[in-house]
Amino acid sequence: MVVPMSPGGGSDMSGRSIAAGLEPVTGKTITVENQEGAGGAVGYSNYLTYNGDPGYLLATETALINLALTQDVPFHWTDFTPIMKVGQDSTMMIVPTASEFNSCTDVVDAAKEGTLKVAVSGSVTGNDAIQFGLIEQSEGITFQRVPYESGGEAIAALLGGHVDVGLANPSEVLGQMEAGEMKALCVIAAERYEYEALKDVPTTVEEGIDVTFAQFRGIIAPGGISDEAKEYWIAASQAYVDSPAYTEYMETNMMQKDPLFGDDFAAYLEQYEKDLEAGITTE
Repeated sequence: MVVPMSPGGGSDMSGRSIAAGLEPVTGKTITVENQEGAGGAVGYSNYLTYNGDPGYLLATETALINLALTQDVPFHWTDFTPIMKVGQDSTMMIVPTASEFNSCTDVVDAAKEGTLKVAVSGSVTGNDAIQFGLIEQSEGITFQRVPYESGGEAIAALLGGHVDVGLANPSEVLGQMEAGEMKALCVIAAERYEYEALKDVPTTVEEGIDVTFAQFRGIIAPGGISDEAKEYWIAASQAYVDSPAYTEYMETNMMQKDPLFGDDFAAYLEQYEKDLEAGITTE
C-alpha cells in the first residue's frame, strides 16, 4: 500500500487502516510505504512505474484530482485503476484552545483587519489552499499562507504558535481536541457531522460563509492491470466494507460512509474533477 503523503496525516491513517482491514479478507500481508513529496505528486508520479502490476495499491484522496488540475504533473486519474471509494470527510477549521477565535466568522473578521497566518498542508495548490482560497473569494479577504508537507506538520506548527489557523479532518485532530489542546471553529460543509464529539460544531453555511468542500478517500490500483486483477481487488474491497474493521475505521475517524467500487468510483472521480475544476476556476 503506497501512501503518497507523510506519516501522521489523514492520508497516512487512511492507508494504514485500509491495509490492515484488507489483510484478513485477502489472507495477504499488506505493507505500507510512504512516498511523500510535493503534496503527493512524488508518490502519484512514481506509481506510474507500477503499471500492470496488481501487487500494489495506493491510498488516494482529493490530491489525485487537484494536482493534475493545478500543476504540471505527469499523471491523471485515468492513468490508474479506481478500486474503491471508502467514504468522505469534511474539513474543520481549527485553532489552539487558547486562541481568541471562537468561530469561523471571528477568523474572517480578523483577516479583514490585519494579517492572519494560516497553515496550508499538502502543497500551495492542495486541498487546504483550495479551501482557504474559496473562503478568500467568498469573503473578500486574504490570508498569509504558510506551506507544510503534511497535515501532521501543519498541526504541529499550529500547536507551536507558528500559525494562527489551520484546517484538518477529524481523524487528524480528534486526539488533540479530546485532550483540550485544540478546538474546531466550524466544518467546511453544508451539514454538521452527526458524531457525538462533533455534532455541536457549526458549519460554514450556518455562519454565513458560502463555502463547502468534501474530501474523498479510497484506493486505486496501477493502470494496465488485467480485468481479473481489478475484480479481485474490488471483491476484496466489498468484503472489507462488510467487515467490522470498516465500521471501526469509519467511526474512529468520523468519516461519512459512502462506498463506491470500480466503474462507479471512476464515474464519481469524473464528476468530482468537473466540480473541482469549476471551483478552482471560480477562485
